[in-house]
Amino acid sequence: MTDRRVLRCAIYTRKSTEEGLEQDFNSLDAQREACGAYVLSQASEGWEAETEQYDDGGWSGGSMDRPALQQLLSDVKSDKVDIIVVYKVDRLTRSLADFAKIVEILDEHDASFVSVTQSFNTTTSMGRLTLNVLLSFAQFEREVTSERIRDKIAASKRNGMWMGGAVPHSFRVEDRKLLAREDEAQDVRHIFHTYLEIRSIPKLSGHLARQGIRTRKRTLKNWENHRRRLLWYWPPRGAPQKPYLHRQSPAQEPRL
Repeated sequence: MTDRRVLRCAIYTRKSTEEGLEQDFNSLDAQREACGAYVLSQASEGWEAETEQYDDGGWSGGSMDRPALQQLLSDVKSDKVDIIVVYKVDRLTRSLADFAKIVEILDEHDASFVSVTQSFNTTTSMGRLTLNVLLSFAQFEREVTSERIRDKIAASKRNGMWMGGAVPHSFRVEDRKLLAREDEAQDVRHIFHTYLEIRSIPKLSGHLARQGIRTRKRTLKNWENHRRRLLWYWPPRGAPQKPYLHRQSPAQEPRL
């Protein structure tokens, strides 16, 4: 009687937005639970779920620049994982090009992946065709959604609506519009007048610090995810910045 090979299964979960992640049982938990149940059902085949959790909460599937995914692929390359288990294929990626890269890594290290809600066999040509069709629709859905959201945000900004983010100093948001705050507007005028006199940013900074003039503190709902995103995706020094294509219309910005 031959010994059964143990197949180490890594469960990968992803959610595109951070909305709802603060709940006791969120989308990532639901995905992990379903995948864990599937791995348990395959225990007779030697499947065993790894204790390491690979969760990407608030990360888009259109890119491979995700902390948990990169850690997972690193573990695959280190021969720590035999099977990647996902709830749906689009949780792993929504890009055909990225999927090809992932499959190449899996093939090089004799690993595979399983979607618990979609049954297909990638060892046959028909199975690979089915998978490519699924991924093509996933990528198409992502691109159409992105275009729709981008167009809506651009149209809203042209109509003077505030679409979120850190509220500028000396402004407040009311009914999704930026309105001036006279108490802080005086600080802004003082900053500009002082700079015209001393013509030095470092001296201006020291002057404002001595006077106790500071910007408002911003409270983040989920600081840990924000901190992780900053540490992971900090743009390198000298990298070209993305143009701000949809700036708030100057005609809609109140003057101080």
